[in-house]
Amino acid sequence: MAAYRFLVVFFFVALSFTVSSCDAIGTIFKAGAWTGLIGVFLVVLLLWFIVTKMRSR
Repeated sequence: MAAYRFLVVFFFVALSFTVSSCDAIGTIFKAGAWTGLIGVFLVVLLLWFIVTKMRSR
């Protein structure tokens, strides 16, 4: 029963992040294509930095 509750909570948390991120991406691209491209580049750069730090340990 506890595992079922965990899955339900995880589903709703994941759903809330997904819905809010779509709204954020829509707002970024309304600001302009270059703003969106720079934002995507920065997110990819941040993820790359985190992955390389995790591998070095």
